[in-house]
Amino acid sequence: MTEMPNRPKNWIFSDRFLARTFILPVHQFTNVAASSGVALLGAAVAAMLWANLDVFGDSYFAFWQDSYLDLDLGFVHLHESVRDLVDDGLMAIFFFVMGLEIKREMVLGELRDPRKAVVPIAAAAGGMLIPALIYFILNAGDGPALRGWGVPMATDIAFAIGILALVGKGLPVGVRLFLLTVAIVDDVGAILVIALFYTQDLKLGYLTVGVGALAVTFAASRVNIRSLAFYIPMALIAWYGFVESGVHATLAGVVLGLITPARPLYGAEEFDQGLRRVLDLYPTNPKEPEYQDKVEHEALKLASLARESVPPLWRLERQLHKWSAFVIVPLFALANTGVRLAGADLFTLGTSRVAEGVALGLVFGKIIGVGGVAWLMARLGLGRLPDGVTGRHVLGVGMLAGVGFTVALFITDLAFMDQMLLDRAKLGIFVGSIVAGVAGALFLRFGSPHEQLEPAGD
Repeated sequence: MTEMPNRPKNWIFSDRFLARTFILPVHQFTNVAASSGVALLGAAVAAMLWANLDVFGDSYFAFWQDSYLDLDLGFVHLHESVRDLVDDGLMAIFFFVMGLEIKREMVLGELRDPRKAVVPIAAAAGGMLIPALIYFILNAGDGPALRGWGVPMATDIAFAIGILALVGKGLPVGVRLFLLTVAIVDDVGAILVIALFYTQDLKLGYLTVGVGALAVTFAASRVNIRSLAFYIPMALIAWYGFVESGVHATLAGVVLGLITPARPLYGAEEFDQGLRRVLDLYPTNPKEPEYQDKVEHEALKLASLARESVPPLWRLERQLHKWSAFVIVPLFALANTGVRLAGADLFTLGTSRVAEGVALGLVFGKIIGVGGVAWLMARLGLGRLPDGVTGRHVLGVGMLAGVGFTVALFITDLAFMDQMLLDRAKLGIFVGSIVAGVAGALFLRFGSPHEQLEPAGD
């Protein structure tokens, strides 16, 4: 078999027809920053087509909403639709990865230094409050509609970063860091909103089980228990406790991500000493039969040493990120973005206060909240933007922050029980996100540059 040059000796990178024609292109696609956004958009388009083309009939809603899984193990009973399995189950993994990203930024990233983080934190707070206020003003007096005030607060990291990757050639690295930090803080805010305002029928007994499992998991991580055979069952217990408690199960995923250790068991010096010790013991002629057992023993020691010299947070984020971005989130979009347009009054649907509140909140609320607050903070000398980031970049990031897709849809499903309100909110998300994404891309790509923002009077 002829191997491709400069590639690892792996079947995926080989010249075999199946690998070369199908597997390798997919692998390369998943390594492009904008690809996750493309996959998400493709899933949303597929959901709209599935829900509206006559050839499929009502199969979209019959499959996602009317098909159920029943599991009864005596002490565990689940009765969930296919959509609920995605929203409550798979999305818990998405929120777990989100928790890992938040923890990484807090320990190793921009959020570890409060002086550097103050501007994006304030901008993210503005980007949550202003959109919610716009929605509230437009829907004041309508009790059921008002429950959607949290929908336009959310920013979709995958889409926003993907768009920036497409148009970001020549932009300072600080622009991406600023957008990423704003989106991370926005996610923290969205998680708190879900926990505090979209929890119903709280059952303290089940919540105690879920919180207890999380506490045991945290204690185990502190005493350096490393086996997944322990952590996976504890994670499932925590998830089930949250599912049955009324607090959304995805919050268990976030907390698990936040308590995942960000430091390795062995430091660099210990790894170096252990590596030398293992290599010194490694047999000089491992092909001889009498050395086989010793070879295997030392190889296992070396593998364990290498594994535990990498922080669990890094390992898990690396292992799960692509599954989350290219499988879980597109499945979520496929299950939740199908809006029946056939027979609907699109004008009424699109001009409802719910749709307007969501769309205007995402477009203008984010520009004012994120871009305006960041500009004002920098201008007044209350914080400092990353090196090279100008007023144009700040406003462009504010526009991209209006791309609220995954978490916005997630909050929509928690906020509304009425299908008409759901459809109106989802249409507002589509329109607002498209306008915000296109405007931000064009503004960052072709807008006139401005000087670095300095405090007034300097």
